[in-house]
Amino acid sequence: MLRVAVVGSGPSGVYTAQGLVQQTRVPGVRVHVLDRLPCPYGLVRYGVAPDHEKIKSLQNNLRDVLTDERITFVGNVAAGAPGPAPAQLLELYHAVVYCVGASRDRSLGIPGEELPGSHSATDFVSWYSAHPDAPEADFTGPALTARSAVVIGVGNVAVDVARILARGADELRPTDVPQGALGVLAGSAVRDVHMVGRRGPSQARFTTKELRELGSLPSAAVVVDPAELALDPVYGSAAAAAALPVVRRRNLEVLRGWAADGAREAERRIRLRFFLRPVELLERGGRVAAVRFERTAPDGDGGVRGTGSYEDVPAQLVLRAVGYRGEPLPGLPFDDRAGTVPHTAGRVLRDGLPSPGEYVAGWIKRGPTGVIGTNRPCARETVESLLADAPELAGRPVADDPVARLRAAGHRPVPWPGWLAIEAAEAALGASLGRRTVKIPDWDGLLAAAHGPV
Repeated sequence: MLRVAVVGSGPSGVYTAQGLVQQTRVPGVRVHVLDRLPCPYGLVRYGVAPDHEKIKSLQNNLRDVLTDERITFVGNVAAGAPGPAPAQLLELYHAVVYCVGASRDRSLGIPGEELPGSHSATDFVSWYSAHPDAPEADFTGPALTARSAVVIGVGNVAVDVARILARGADELRPTDVPQGALGVLAGSAVRDVHMVGRRGPSQARFTTKELRELGSLPSAAVVVDPAELALDPVYGSAAAAAALPVVRRRNLEVLRGWAADGAREAERRIRLRFFLRPVELLERGGRVAAVRFERTAPDGDGGVRGTGSYEDVPAQLVLRAVGYRGEPLPGLPFDDRAGTVPHTAGRVLRDGLPSPGEYVAGWIKRGPTGVIGTNRPCARETVESLLADAPELAGRPVADDPVARLRAAGHRPVPWPGWLAIEAAEAALGASLGRRTVKIPDWDGLLAAAHGPV
């Protein structure tokens, strides 16, 4: 029997586990899916916006995999400090596949970025998604007394946070957004949400479906300046627009329609801005008060250059959504420049050579690129590498009962029944509040539900 640990229960981890048990080349593979959280599903639970119920329903597919009798979910076990180090995991399992994602947000690197009121979109998403590590205090104080918010970035994460800021509480109440976040959002004073990109609309990274959602919000209107669209060299050229990838071409069509129609009357406004590069966050009264942008222009090589013209956009809340990067895992090699673990076809490299029994898949392998489905071929490549190495790996002595060894080392694993107990507690919490399922947002609450009263 080949025992494999998959570290991380998001899509890349679950697809890796699925690939290992469904193949027929190496019989008798058993997989433990470890996660530092007591809950499975990774970013599908803690990254997909609460109002995107169709995407969140992917949890049902992941559940089907994790309930396979050949797969065991082991929650509340963190690989690396304070959990078992990679060397210790190799004493428990023949192979370990790290699918730990890319959880660190990228910074802007500009003056004033650390001012109160300036946050990463990652933290904001974690807060309204009830992640137990979310810095709740950042968003329950004066942050949402802001009347103007700036979201820096024009990808799908930026669209998500802009949409949540612009939604009314009645629209979010049917979702699983935590009760505390719902209360804060219900009292939000935000009326203007500026979503700003340093390049043009033809280079924006959001998908058309996400973009169109902004125009369907009942309590918000989208504002697009035709003059900013006209700055894009693709905008005025039918031939250049036709040569764009289909998603970007459709994005331009949506933006052109909004610019032509003008904004309707609404309680809130979402202002889509382009060709503006943030250069400084301005302060008043010890908090962020505005963002200073430099107007940019196409440089002819696909990038932009500064023009020396500046604009200050009032903002008492600033959320940066400019990308993710991987975080080093203690005991694993790490390429700080790329933000990934060095590998070849998924095999972890130590000093340039494959490390027997250690593998990576997902964002920690390839960087934060692609969509959920991109994790399937990525996981498949890693599984193929592991299976090719299986004859050598299977000869190593490992623990008969890795979970018992983890408990003996002082860890408190949450098994699948513990996760089901969390689900039941969240359903009961929702019922007590007159809502559907409501997420438990804190470690104590999650572990109490999983393990029962101490």
